Amino acid sequence: MMTELSPVDIKAQKLYQQWGLSDDEFSQVEKLLGRLPNFTETGLFAAIWSEHCAYKNSKPLLKQFPTTGKRILQGPGEGAGIIDIDDGQGVVFKAESHNHPTAVEPYQGAATGVGGIVRDIFSMGARPVAMLDSLHFGELDDTQTKYLVDQTIAGIGDYGNCMGIPTVGGETTFDDIFKHNTVMNAMCVGLLDNADQQKGAAAGDDNPIYYVGAKTGRDGIQGAIFASAEFSDEQESQRSAVQVGDPFAEKQLMEACLELIHEHTDILVGIQDMGAAGLVSSSAEMGAKAGYGMELNLDLVPQREAGMIPYELMLSESQERMLLCIKKGHEQEVEDLFAKYESEAVQIGHVTDSTQYKLYQHDQLVADVPVHALVDEAPVYHKPSRRPARLDQAAGQFEPTINDLNETLIQMLSQPTIASKHSIYERYDSMVQTNTVVAPGGDAAVIRLRGTDKALAMTTDANPRYLYLEPHDGGQIAMSEAARNIVASGAIPLGITDCLNFGSPEDPEVYYELEQATKGMAEACEIFETPVISGNVSLYNEFNKQPIYPTPMVGMVGLIKSSDLITTIDFKHEGDLIYVLGQTNGDFNGTEIQKMQQQEVSGRLFDFDITYEKQQQDLVTNLINSHLLQSAHDLAEGGLAVGLAESSFNGNVGIDVAVDMPQNYLFAETQSRFIVSVAPENQAAAEKVIGENGALIGKVGGSQLLIRTNDQDINLDLAKTKQTWREALACQLN
Repeated sequence: MMTELSPVDIKAQKLYQQWGLSDDEFSQVEKLLGRLPNFTETGLFAAIWSEHCAYKNSKPLLKQFPTTGKRILQGPGEGAGIIDIDDGQGVVFKAESHNHPTAVEPYQGAATGVGGIVRDIFSMGARPVAMLDSLHFGELDDTQTKYLVDQTIAGIGDYGNCMGIPTVGGETTFDDIFKHNTVMNAMCVGLLDNADQQKGAAAGDDNPIYYVGAKTGRDGIQGAIFASAEFSDEQESQRSAVQVGDPFAEKQLMEACLELIHEHTDILVGIQDMGAAGLVSSSAEMGAKAGYGMELNLDLVPQREAGMIPYELMLSESQERMLLCIKKGHEQEVEDLFAKYESEAVQIGHVTDSTQYKLYQHDQLVADVPVHALVDEAPVYHKPSRRPARLDQAAGQFEPTINDLNETLIQMLSQPTIASKHSIYERYDSMVQTNTVVAPGGDAAVIRLRGTDKALAMTTDANPRYLYLEPHDGGQIAMSEAARNIVASGAIPLGITDCLNFGSPEDPEVYYELEQATKGMAEACEIFETPVISGNVSLYNEFNKQPIYPTPMVGMVGLIKSSDLITTIDFKHEGDLIYVLGQTNGDFNGTEIQKMQQQEVSGRLFDFDITYEKQQQDLVTNLINSHLLQSAHDLAEGGLAVGLAESSFNGNVGIDVAVDMPQNYLFAETQSRFIVSVAPENQAAAEKVIGENGALIGKVGGSQLLIRTNDQDINLDLAKTKQTWREALACQLN
């Protein structure tokens, strides 16, 4: 049990430093209160002023992002963002990181990452319809990493499957830099009728505050603080800061909340998930947002452990909990509704027309702070920025060494980042709810919208290696790859959510990476007309002062206006013509083949032209809208040879291709490129649209992967090569 120090002892022993507050920040709290904070109050400020909650190091950079647009119904600031998709419907989506918990306790860390993002979605009034993830692990050369992969996948799959939400897409990469800092980002997509949109606000003097869902325990205490700290050999991992999930309890909670929203909307004032920093963040934020204060009686908080002190009750991040503000006089109505779902609903306090935030336990006032001081007065830092010397000392372009072209392609297809991920996604239920049209394994997942002819495409993308070599252009490329995946599926990109995964902002070189990556992403958002509607910042991803590669994850959603526009990556019919759209150059720095041959990435990142990127995306959209394509696939990791193989594998049909380029160029990762296939009868019409922006390189057919270059040729049996690609990752995981 924790020992509560006196205010004087807290200051003298600098206990606040252990909770993440600096000396200056503690002094600022003292000035805001006009006195020393007590034990509980110090904990409240430490949690809400943590980077994970306050974004105090990243807020100035986040202001670069466009957050409004003609379709945007809700931008950043609520549980999730909302975009209008016509017919009175909105798509709701958000991504969150759960990196530190997953690195320490992978099963529960990943599972509760899923649970938390699901609550953000249904708190907005939406029913969750899809999950995606973005996972980055160390190399598969040690048992600990294999364990992390296995348990992370199990946690994601078990939680989502139990909730009845399909996991439809994602990405998984492997680099040694993530060995001690797994990146686990989860994205959830939901649908709502726009009239059901909710806010996380608590307004109206004396309106009751209801705690609903699971009981509070000691799991996850200091979770937000833990997420804002670095790992090291000396510092023991905080397993106690990792939450424990119960998806069945969350399912009951979700259904109760959605019934309240849809059938009792007249009595609901506000609703919010108890996520990072638990009860304090949800309650204080709801009050501050509406300009009201709040009084809570902590004796009434449902508890599953005895003797919990106010600090523990307020900072616990126990899962499957929500906070409601209800119109006075409707208490029994709420309690009866949640009882029907066997989910607890307890009034723990009420709204006040003051702006004070007061907590009571055992009839004693244990915290009394201005709500706006807690929520709105966190310091904002403009950290020093320094361009890493490695970016200016970078050597020229890496040149691959290829003796046997067939063998090189097989080796590339066996790399864990490129190999088939079926051994991962087959552990997820991707078809529950029966709306999944394009399942995992393609460029973007696609789900239908029942009662309409429309569909939604969705993807998650990150390019850590590119960002390590040049964060600005790498940020633009991460955005561009996401947009290419959406466009190749037949959709128009609508907007993005993001998870900004970086090292410590106290390091000027890391801050430079964050600064430049967000600048590049913001510029790309403007060009693609994809505002940022929600997101998350995860900093301090370091081990022994070694930061991860900068890893901003882009989660993008697009609208497919009619089902006949849905396009997939697989080659369809013998005799179809294959085109490559875009120019291929000798771009090898930061690529999969450089990583494979050198066991590292280095050098200056290749040039990138985002204006040309947008032109190529518009070209593909034009071809799809004109019904001229049989398939479309964006070219990313592994380059042209890998992309051709993937389209062949998915269609179970061979190819006969000839390209006017050196053999090395087959593995270049030049951006802004697509592989498309066209039925012979549409050749003239397609080539009229393509013009000088692409070239005919061959046709679909046969049982071989045949690719001729200016040097050697690739000539491989399709079935055997596909088997190698399919089994590679599963073998390495075992």
